[in-house]
Parts: sequence; structure tokens; C-alpha cells
Amino acid sequence: MPAGNAIGPPNAVQPATEASPLSVLSRTSPSLPTHLLFTSSMNKKLFLILLSLCLAMTATRAQVSIPRWPEDKTIERSADYEVSVRTANGDWQPLDVLSCQVNLASRSKASFAEFDMGEPVEVRVVNKKTYSSVLVRPQSNGIKAQQVDSHTVEFTLQQPKCLSIEFDGDQAHNLHLFANPLFSEKPDLSKNAIIWQGKNAQDVFVKGTRLIYFAPGIHQPKDLPSEEIKIPSNCTVYLAPGAVVKARLIVDHAENVRIIGRGIIDHPLRGIEITFSKNVLVDGPTVLNPKHYTVYGGQSKGIIIRHLKSFSAMSWSDGIDLMCCRNVTVEDCFLRTSDDCIALYNHRWWYWGGTKNILVRRTTLWADVAHPVNIGTHGDDRSDVGETLRKVNIEDCDILYARTNAVLNLSCGDKNWIRDISFRNIRVERVDSSALIGMAVIFGDKYNRAPGNGIDHVTFENIRFTGDPAQLRPNFFRDYDENHCIGKDIIIKQ
Repeated sequence: MPAGNAIGPPNAVQPATEASPLSVLSRTSPSLPTHLLFTSSMNKKLFLILLSLCLAMTATRAQVSIPRWPEDKTIERSADYEVSVRTANGDWQPLDVLSCQVNLASRSKASFAEFDMGEPVEVRVVNKKTYSSVLVRPQSNGIKAQQVDSHTVEFTLQQPKCLSIEFDGDQAHNLHLFANPLFSEKPDLSKNAIIWQGKNAQDVFVKGTRLIYFAPGIHQPKDLPSEEIKIPSNCTVYLAPGAVVKARLIVDHAENVRIIGRGIIDHPLRGIEITFSKNVLVDGPTVLNPKHYTVYGGQSKGIIIRHLKSFSAMSWSDGIDLMCCRNVTVEDCFLRTSDDCIALYNHRWWYWGGTKNILVRRTTLWADVAHPVNIGTHGDDRSDVGETLRKVNIEDCDILYARTNAVLNLSCGDKNWIRDISFRNIRVERVDSSALIGMAVIFGDKYNRAPGNGIDHVTFENIRFTGDPAQLRPNFFRDYDENHCIGKDIIIKQ
């Protein structure tokens, strides 16, 4: 599957002119002065040089895009923070700051805001309460906020980042700031399109749909079972900035599907389901407060998930859970969940065939409860030989918090084999009485009907912890018995 906005069906949505729901800030790019228009008497070489300079300046013009969210009682504004951004020599532009629930134990109200950026920006955050200290995480970004006064901090962002801004160590009521890369694709609404502009879904479905467009505003379909929308093959779902979709998006027995844009999915059960499907792209949305998974994948292949943001504060409210999926990339995402952030399994429910070729990179994980990464619990215990979960690479990720037995957890149950797994360049900042690494062949009454077969060929390289050593428990490696155990080639190195 090719990279970038070109990913999608053969007749994928092409950029087109659209009345933008964004606030777009840009310095006016230079135009070619009239006295530089080419004439036969002008030195051609000089003209071409000047033209190239003008075009280069035009191509690199500054731009920031800010979504505006609808005024609706179901989308709660934050009462804790004000946030503004500006480009060099530009004016401060306010962001909409929304509330989100975090942490199953406390159901606290944190805050988040987002924007798109195409060049360095300055950020100003006003805390409605007085503070004495501030920390911008992940700390690997090296961002130091300048304290302007007892309420205000400022800092510069050189490139897109997902950040947590914490005053006086408060993780429960912090500000999440999502600086996304510019998203330039515009939908073609001319044909084979469903345009959602109101709350009701009656009679909007059409044959041969290639685009489902959610305009800015609240969308809460009333005549759909479980408030879910099934996406057909060869279709793009475009969530415009400022769109809030109160429906679960389901890709089932479909192919060549894209779910893109900077809108919010706010569904009481789940965000996105991808089952028995192939070639699916999820790029850009935020999933807010689901009771269950943010993204649920079953027996599917060719999935790319990027720039996804998620918050949850319910039991079993995992982030990305994949069962018997293959050829999946998760990159540049932010997941703050109250169960596992990323869970990879073999057989469960209606899905069989094992899991293979999973890549997670440049992603920030925050597990208020449970594991940032959990691999292997479920499998096909009825199989004679068991299923294999293999070729998983987790790399260049920041883990902001975990409260669990192990941050990077491999639990091999249900006759599973776990093989060819690597964790590289993982930065862990805070834990609550947790080990960094846990590996065990298990047989648990709650989730298993048989012990796992074994674990082998696992690499842990450059796993760094920068938090309180008193909260760090020893790594553990546990066999079930001599026939169901951790095998060879387990490598741990700095």
C-alpha cells in the first residue's frame, strides 16, 4: 500500500475546492512583481533565478489550521486552560479546548486541543489556576516551557508533536496538545457522495457510494441500529475538522476503505471496527471516551493507522486491539486508555489464523490502567498445534505512564506461539509499581482454556526508564512448566 494521502481505493477522493471549516493562518506569499515579467530584452538567466526564488518562497509559506468545534452540550469545553498559537511575526490565534475523561479509577476531566502546522509555531498556555512548575512530555522532545507568569507558559514547536502539558505534576487534569501535520486533502462532493449535515440519518444512503462526508457539526443518526455506520468497499469517510460523529464506524467484509480527517468520533461503545477486511487506512481522527475499544481489528490485513488520538476511562476501554490481523502499521498516534493501549492476540471470538507483521512506531502510549503493550493472551486452544503470533516490531515510542504488572507484556496462553518480537528505542517515563518487561507462559482461568506453547526469539534493545526508581519492579520471566516455557534467543541489551 503506498504512503501518504494516495492510500485508498482506485477512485480515491481527489483534492478539490471546498469552503473550509478551518481558521487558516498564513503569511502572504510573495507574488512575481510586474516589472519582472519576461521580455525579450531581459536577461533570461536572471529572470529564471528570480522566478525560482519566488516559487520557492511560495511553496514554503507558513500555515496553521485550527478546527472550530460546534457549540453543543455534548461537547464539553474545558474550564481549565486557554491555548493560543502563532507563526513567526504572526498574531496569537486561540484554539478550542475540550474536556475528556481519563483514568478509570478517578474519571478525571483532563483537557485537549489540536491544530495542524506546516512550520514552527509558538504556543501559549494559560492555566486558570496558579502554578509553580510545568513539564512538557514526552521529555524526549526536549521542549522547555518558559514561565511567563503564575498562570502562563510559552514554548516553541519545531514540528508536529503530541504533548502532555502538566502543571505541578498533575496528570489527572493535564492539557493534551496535538500538533498535527497539515492535512491538505479536500473531498470531491460532486458525485457518489453522502453528505452528512444534520443529526438524522434518514434516507441518506445511495448505491455506489464512494465518499461519506461529515461536515462540521454534530452528527447523531437516530434511525441506525446501535448508531453504527457500515462503510462499503472502495469508499472514503471524510471527517471534516469540526465534525463530531456520534456513531460507530464499521468496516466489515470490505476493502480499499479510508477513514480520514480531523473530526471526532464520540460513540458510547467503540470507535472504529475493521473485520474480515483489507486495505484500510485510518488517518487523523480523535476517538473520545468509548466504553470499549478505540480500534477493533479482526482477521483483517493491510491496515494503516496514523495520527489517531484517543481517550478512554471505562473498563475494557482498550486503544487498538488486533485479533488475527496481518500487515498492520500503527504510527504517530497518541493513546491514553484505561485498559491496554495496544493489544495483539491470535484467535478470539470469530477470528482465526494468527497474527503477523505488525509495526508500531513513533507512538505515545499512556495506560492509566493496564499495559501500554500487551501481546499474546488469547489463541485457538482447540487447534492441535496452536496459532503463532510473530514478526511484531515496536520501535521509537514514548510511554508516559503505566500502572500494571509490566509495561511491555508478553503473556502466552491458549496454545499460542509467540515468536520474532522486537522492542527497540522505547522511552518509559513514569510507572506505578510496574516492571518494564514481563514474559510469561500462562494458563489463567479467566481468559484461557489451555497454557501457551512457548515464547522465543524476542529482543529488547534500548529500553530506557527515566522515572522514580522506587516505583520500578524487577523484570520477570516465567514458564508454565518444562513443556510450556520461554525458549531460546531472548535478548536484552542497551
